[in-house]
Amino acid sequence: MTTSYSEQGFLSAIYEGKTHQDLHTCLFACFLSQEEPKRVSKALSHRAIEEGIDYDEVFAPVARIEAIRMFLAYASYIGFMVYQMDVKSAFLYGQIEEEVYVCQPSGFKDPDHPDNVYKVVKAIFRLHQAPRAWYDTLANYLLCDGFQRGKIDQTLFIKRQKGHILLVQIYVDDIIFGSTKKDLCDEFEKLMKDKFQMSSIGELTFFLGLQVQQKKKGIFISQDKYVHEILRKYNYTDVKSASTPTDLEKPLVQDGDAANVDEHLYRSMIGSLMYLTASRPDIMFAVCACARFQVSPKTSYLLAVKRIFRYLKGKPSLGLWYSKESPLEFVSYTESDYAGATQDRKSTTRDLLTKGFDAGRFQYLVSSIGMLNP
Repeated sequence: MTTSYSEQGFLSAIYEGKTHQDLHTCLFACFLSQEEPKRVSKALSHRAIEEGIDYDEVFAPVARIEAIRMFLAYASYIGFMVYQMDVKSAFLYGQIEEEVYVCQPSGFKDPDHPDNVYKVVKAIFRLHQAPRAWYDTLANYLLCDGFQRGKIDQTLFIKRQKGHILLVQIYVDDIIFGSTKKDLCDEFEKLMKDKFQMSSIGELTFFLGLQVQQKKKGIFISQDKYVHEILRKYNYTDVKSASTPTDLEKPLVQDGDAANVDEHLYRSMIGSLMYLTASRPDIMFAVCACARFQVSPKTSYLLAVKRIFRYLKGKPSLGLWYSKESPLEFVSYTESDYAGATQDRKSTTRDLLTKGFDAGRFQYLVSSIGMLNP
């Protein structure tokens, strides 16, 4: 934080003699003093902050996990390596446009002006609009360097150069990128390090809870570490495994006469399974069926959820394999099942879907990026 020896000794003394909270408060005061030495008086009137007047957007766009999967699918299809970088103290780079004032930290007030406040010039950690300010700063920096922002996915940035393409996907301060030309990746790393303090992690192996294995024949993503975590959390490490995620002989039906179960436990288990569906489509139907009964869960619904966990116990390492030889197209097969839903007797399927690009999932691949013809 500091460069002079005396200041380093001062901070070291605080760290050794006081609590972590005292050190945090001191560093907070030092940062504010460096950013805005002059203090301004408090406003004469006080009123509640109103959206649209004092601020507009405060949250930054973040990449959806579906977008990450499609990014990896395309990387496997084209055959380039995906790398990862991390921005150090990302929120401190954002420039805020609104006027924000903070009180002087307790224990570090100016005795001559105890009622004055600091004016914040740059975003700081836990500031409400800090994520948005960081995203705007990074996006403007990339756009000025020749990148194009995705028309649908605002966290995707594309750069084309002499028939090659560089793709960059952003999730707050975590960045994954890849290119059909390795030199473009090296240039991007240098570009980021010239502006921000970066940590080059190298080849992508873990991102947003997804374990990524990049091989010559394709890319495999899984969440087996997460599976073992939730099995331990809900005490399913020593249970008997099940061969299927649902009981084919006992379909899930409305069971109003059954006893209620702990809804907090039920919702917690459903939430854990919903996150796992990012790489486990084999449990998608069963989890979504059980998720419909979170308001008043019954014992039969809880037994269905427990069966999913027993299925995961027997097959913890399954995942998605994106083969390099597979075509980049969406294929779906269904069959009509009129009045097949056991809960409401509605039709669960409709027409047979044909092979081709899915407009919702792959639109940003085709329209926004132009990946098929880089």
